[in-house]
Amino acid sequence: MSYTNINKSTDYFNTLLYTGSGSAQTVTGVGFNSDFTWIKSRNNSHAHTLFAKPINSGLSHLYSNTTDAAGTGKITSYNSDGYALPNNNETNNSGNNYVSWNWLANGVGSSNTDGGINTTYTSVNTTSGVSISSYTGTGATATVGHGLGVVPKVVLIKGVSNSGSWGMYHSSIGATKKIVLNTTSAEASSGWMNNTAPTSSVFTVINDTDVGTSGYTYVAYCFAEKQGFSKFGSYIGNGNANGTFVYTGFKPAFVMSKYASGGGTGSWHMYDNKRKGYNTENDYLQANTTSSENSDTDQVDLLSNGFKWRSNGSETNTSGGTFIYMAFGQPIVGTNNIPANAR
Repeated sequence: MSYTNINKSTDYFNTLLYTGSGSAQTVTGVGFNSDFTWIKSRNNSHAHTLFAKPINSGLSHLYSNTTDAAGTGKITSYNSDGYALPNNNETNNSGNNYVSWNWLANGVGSSNTDGGINTTYTSVNTTSGVSISSYTGTGATATVGHGLGVVPKVVLIKGVSNSGSWGMYHSSIGATKKIVLNTTSAEASSGWMNNTAPTSSVFTVINDTDVGTSGYTYVAYCFAEKQGFSKFGSYIGNGNANGTFVYTGFKPAFVMSKYASGGGTGSWHMYDNKRKGYNTENDYLQANTTSSENSDTDQVDLLSNGFKWRSNGSETNTSGGTFIYMAFGQPIVGTNNIPANAR
């Protein structure tokens, strides 16, 4: 795992809570000019709305819970500490409570020419291990550069100009399979990446509607692990209210988990340290549904060095089930201002 120079994780990832006004408003408090923003209404059944600077300078959006092509009209501009929003259900409906998860990359970015396909834009931050690329499919097996300089653990791809699924490569399930963000399905065998794991410079796509059809535009989100800031792995559920503990080496600020294999299916569960902000009342949202916050049995403790399940929930801690996760968090920093490893 690569080491990070991050002492303050909120310079690279931050969760922002705000209330919709029903009229044009600017929300602040992100702490940086966000390059990847994910917004969800907490108390109403509206879509998850995702924005990335390499797609129309961040003014176009995708929905994680649908296969829809990109649309516009949910955000109007960005600034150094937030963004301007028009009146709409998904990001600024009157009286709705919203959560936004925000990642720093490098603005719109520039073309990456490491692969057989030159990206239109690649916005990359090698410190935090975040890369976002837009590219056009060729209708043939080809490689696409990500710019991270290290091997990504997660690659998430979605069609921008066409309807298609959100396919995810996760290192814990390997390159011969994929798992889909907009469904409850478990991992499935797939040759969508030509059965080829990403390298330190490129990932591979085939002629497929979801990743590489000729003339279609796609976005790829790539994440590399950075010790003390991000971790992408798997765990085995124990089916017990004294649930499985997952070591990350930092205090998680955001966790998304998914049942991957073992005979079951389940939604993508999303937790953070801002919405109730205390254990174990970390209500979850589901990336594949429009549902509002839920506080049933799938509860988790966000600890100083990882997270621990506090239920036998079928979608998060089924006995013997394999679950994958993505986690971002706060490094433990010593008096010498150097990130330390949690134990």
